[in-house]
Amino acid sequence: MTLSDDIDSRTDAYFNRTRDIIAKFGDKRVTYAVFLRRPVISAPRLLVDWLTAVAAEQGFEVDLDVTHPEGSWVGAGEPLIYITGSFQHLSNCETIFLQKLGPACVAAHNAYQMCNALPNVAFLAMDARHCAGGEMQDMMGYAAGVGSRAAQAEGARGFVGTATEMTAHWFGQPHGAGTMPHALIGYAGSTVRAAEMFAETFPGEPLTVLTDYFGREVTDGLAVCRRFADLAKAGKMSVRLDTHGGRFLEGLDPGESYAVLERRSPGAIRRYRSDTELRYLVGSGVSAAAIWRMREALDDAGFDKVRIVVSSGFNVDKCRVMADCQAPIDVVGTGSYIPDHWAETYATADIVAYDGDARVKVGREFLLRRNGARKRNGVDSNKGAP
Repeated sequence: MTLSDDIDSRTDAYFNRTRDIIAKFGDKRVTYAVFLRRPVISAPRLLVDWLTAVAAEQGFEVDLDVTHPEGSWVGAGEPLIYITGSFQHLSNCETIFLQKLGPACVAAHNAYQMCNALPNVAFLAMDARHCAGGEMQDMMGYAAGVGSRAAQAEGARGFVGTATEMTAHWFGQPHGAGTMPHALIGYAGSTVRAAEMFAETFPGEPLTVLTDYFGREVTDGLAVCRRFADLAKAGKMSVRLDTHGGRFLEGLDPGESYAVLERRSPGAIRRYRSDTELRYLVGSGVSAAAIWRMREALDDAGFDKVRIVVSSGFNVDKCRVMADCQAPIDVVGTGSYIPDHWAETYATADIVAYDGDARVKVGREFLLRRNGARKRNGVDSNKGAP
């Protein structure tokens, strides 16, 4: 199937009919202004690459004026790109080029916010299972990479990789990262045995071990550290906390959770907190108290170089609470938040000029081009660039 066939089958019917009407009554050169109704991080590369390929296949010229370079902040309603070319050829491209832009920009903003909320912590993109197929998976990987680089430009560590081979290049990595799911521990019958199986299969690789399968995060975490003491002492081992919200980390309850934070970050619980913030601090699941308790146990046992990876429900608000109480996190694995706020991802396009005459529907005059030069080609065509 050619790109043209794909466009006809995926676009809105009224755009296909518009193309046919223009073919009958005469073409015009038009300019589209494309925007979102909320603040985002500019992530136009997928749109630019796709529309450039369509123009090359169909033999028409298209001028893409990217007004906000990739990775820059864009205010609500500000045009991200002006697209100029044949109305006949562009009319039925609108549905798809909007799909290529809106979700990527919102996801990039989500990633950017998370990285800035915990600027000293590394992030791992684990969003693949939350995506509706390969196209969305690639888009979310691209977007997280864009948002991460925007945050890194402001001093954050940002994303260090992703869980899949397919999207690793967006983070400048040759491979996806990760060691084991819960299912491997169930298969092995014990957390230690699962770690042994991994080490025997992938000798010499750093080891990250899930510790919540049997509800013994501390006990099993320390057991694995003792079994692989050389890796632990060399800083090549991590424990991953993924305790679900239906239970507390081993040894904790509400009272003991408060006691942990009273020892480690008393200021975090001595002022007003919303119910959500309290849940992140001392509630069930991967709370700040749980992370601090794991750090205490590791340090007391002499495993101060073992790192802590956390996952399960991390969004911007949770990251901010963790930063506020200086939770000792080394890496955050985030999945569902990268493609979050899906209802806000729709981009919108309006034609703002016909054969050079400025014209737009009433209420959208803010989209008209302003005087002054626009930055052009604000996206690197090298898809794999980190």
